[in-house]
Amino acid sequence: MFAGTALVESAKLVIDKGKQIASHVLEASVSDIEFRAGRFVIAGTDRSIGLLDLAAKLRGGLKLPDGMPASLDVDHVGSKPVPSAFPNGCHIAEVEIDPETGATRVVKYCAVNDLGTVINPLLVEGQIQGGVVQGLGQALLEQAVYDRDGQLLTGSFMDYAMPRAHDAPMIEVASHPVPTKSNPLGAKGCGEAGTSGGLPAVANAVIDALSEYGIRQLEMPMTPARIWQAIQDAKGKQV
Repeated sequence: MFAGTALVESAKLVIDKGKQIASHVLEASVSDIEFRAGRFVIAGTDRSIGLLDLAAKLRGGLKLPDGMPASLDVDHVGSKPVPSAFPNGCHIAEVEIDPETGATRVVKYCAVNDLGTVINPLLVEGQIQGGVVQGLGQALLEQAVYDRDGQLLTGSFMDYAMPRAHDAPMIEVASHPVPTKSNPLGAKGCGEAGTSGGLPAVANAVIDALSEYGIRQLEMPMTPARIWQAIQDAKGKQV
């Protein structure tokens, strides 16, 4: 949101400068100069000059009238802070739990997200899927274990359970974009949206599956050992 806004505003200033300079080169009024597809064009004609060609002329010592910009360089600072815009969505996870072992498997996952304007759907889908897997890892697998002296026992990936491909199902991603009005791009961002949705969706699915035992809360990560123990404790209370 912030970098994109700065770039959009800066690009507009470059184009405004370019129109003034192009009007001199093309011998036309500034009001008749349009910018499209990387070129400054006299409206209603085929006369034009490319942005890079115009920059080359400036570097070559193009003489300009007094008061006209001498370059296309822009040093821009936004006049006001960009208000925050928050993505939102709906994430649904389906899990299966083996009550004999406590082993949990996420068998289906769907995510519908409103991330504002989406520029590259493929990258967004990958970002959401990666974030969901991170949330799944935190909910079910990743645990830092220390001994009584404070020594980390899960100090490598041989001991610390990072999520792997077989831990995640195919994650269906859909987009329902509603561009925000708080920045010129209409973007809300998607960097952490997958994790923000994945973590509670998986954790709540596990609790829902265990609700028949009367279990309402379980510390994360919800490892097989913790789930098995919770089931045994619940059975003991029922007896």
